[in-house]
Amino acid sequence: MLGVMVALISLTACDKRREPTPETSGNSNDTMLTLPTDVADTIPERLFAIVPRDIPVKSYFKYLKETAAAFDTLVPYPLSEHLLVRANPWIIDTLENTDYYRRKLRGETLYRQPNEVVLHQGDTLFFPDSLSAGALLDAMKNTLIDVNIPEYRLRIIEYGKTLHSFPIRVGKNRIRHLKLAGHDVDLRTKPGKGAVVRLNQYPIFLDPVSGKKFTHTKRDDKITTLMPQIPWVEVELDGQRYGQMIHPTTNPETLEKAYSNGCVGLKEADAWRFYYHAPLGTAVVFRYDLEVIGVSGDTILLPDIYKWGKKTTRLRAVFRALP
Repeated sequence: MLGVMVALISLTACDKRREPTPETSGNSNDTMLTLPTDVADTIPERLFAIVPRDIPVKSYFKYLKETAAAFDTLVPYPLSEHLLVRANPWIIDTLENTDYYRRKLRGETLYRQPNEVVLHQGDTLFFPDSLSAGALLDAMKNTLIDVNIPEYRLRIIEYGKTLHSFPIRVGKNRIRHLKLAGHDVDLRTKPGKGAVVRLNQYPIFLDPVSGKKFTHTKRDDKITTLMPQIPWVEVELDGQRYGQMIHPTTNPETLEKAYSNGCVGLKEADAWRFYYHAPLGTAVVFRYDLEVIGVSGDTILLPDIYKWGKKTTRLRAVFRALP
């Protein structure tokens, strides 16, 4: 049995981490409280789970999967990891703070991010009521991931408005033999329209040039740490899978540069927030627009990093065309 406790309670706040634990008998880690026969009738009362033990990053996805599966039949909507976390935004804040460089600014050196506790014993996970769940699901359906390659920028756009804008790195302007591919590869990040088609919560780290597996990374400050466990996202563009992933980089000094082997790199903290706004099926556009509007409203002409010339993408048209 999944080690959680559940209860229905009339609460309005949905972002509190710790609430008083209901009294139970026996082992609280394995006790399930009695629920009403028709749980749907209890909405908008709040269903919640109490985290039974400390959950580190390396066990985080397994715990969320088990929790979503255990509660899926108790709510009148399809329950997923993304929906559960979006209903508890403090989780994203906590995950962001496992970023090596954020911790470095606080005087800490995080050598083993997978061992970092992100859900603590006694934390409360709230499940959204029907209206809140419907609003979150609708927002997910109306989200567009916008990547403008020469701008080195990824935006999360919801209902046509930018929620977040992150600096990125993109592919090098060169052709190189990659052992993993078995042939010469154009490393430039490809433009196109499509969707998120795969989520990798347990990435294996391979050097695409040599094919060598690695478990550690040398940071910008020359300190070597264990590779962080942060999910990668694969996109399909115009019906093609180029192997272009959107994933974190452990070397943020390479951001806003053409530096990768074709993938889009983000800061570790930004990668977590991006992941929870990009479930499977999320619309994606990779564009190569050299003209952008600056903060003052002026048109800015960006450097033509790939020598492709001027291209223009009408984002509103793209947004309407994608499911």
